[in-house]
Amino acid sequence: MTRLSTILLLLSLLSIYPLQARTNPWELATSIYQGQVAAIGGYANGCLSGAQPLPLTGDGYQVIRSQRQRFYGHPNLVNFVSHYSKQLTKQGINNILIGDMSMPRGGQFDFGHSSHQIGLDVDIWLKLTEAPLKPQELQNPRHLSVVDIDKLTVNQAWSKQHKTMLKVAAENNQVARIFVNPIIKQQLCNERSDKDTWLQKIRPWWGHTSHMHVRLHCPETDSLCKAQQPIKSGHGCEELTWWTQQLKRAAASQQQAKQPKTAAAPKPKPLKQKPLSCEPLVKNLQAKQ
Repeated sequence: MTRLSTILLLLSLLSIYPLQARTNPWELATSIYQGQVAAIGGYANGCLSGAQPLPLTGDGYQVIRSQRQRFYGHPNLVNFVSHYSKQLTKQGINNILIGDMSMPRGGQFDFGHSSHQIGLDVDIWLKLTEAPLKPQELQNPRHLSVVDIDKLTVNQAWSKQHKTMLKVAAENNQVARIFVNPIIKQQLCNERSDKDTWLQKIRPWWGHTSHMHVRLHCPETDSLCKAQQPIKSGHGCEELTWWTQQLKRAAASQQQAKQPKTAAAPKPKPLKQKPLSCEPLVKNLQAKQ
């Protein structure tokens, strides 16, 4: 087959299977699905019916990067953020920054998180501001890491307020897990007292140096929501030896690299096969946009 005939064949295929048909339909959604409220599927492979948008400003919080349309959630999550920010305000912590939640109908993002698909995950930045951010700052905020990766410790940005933020969230009965960098978990373990039973919910994970990722339990009324396995009992501090080894290996591998990797343009993630109950949420969605 000649080069010209190959090009003509590709063009004909595009006419049959237009590019839009291969676009992630969940990213196309600009409105919620007007159905019964339901978190459907798993945190990393599901969808969200009857979502609610989180108001972009509220008592003690602001939503950042609203242009990404990731400020939707299950009503339980919206209520949690509102209640949580008010709790922190009473403790002198104001102007927390709310990052990614979910898209209007849930589903997977083209870039970024694998989770945040059923409206029960929210990123809360560890950056604290003395005054509300201006509109331009909200659209393009600068994150603040509280971790020194090289020294495997928290840095000078870490404060007692961060521990309070994590503690207040973890003590909420709706919260199932909170993901943070292993170094943050280690700092909490270093400060641990017998009363800090909430540490069980603080789970170490890669990244998460500048935000806490809060995940709520599946609502009891959402029978199609797939819960994770329960966390084993205890504070979990004994797990950190393994994590420290992994962080050291990752740092050593990076130092041994002959040349620093150039930042390549991210490729959209392959679409996962969603639960059948998710199909009505995006049926004919492309035609409606």
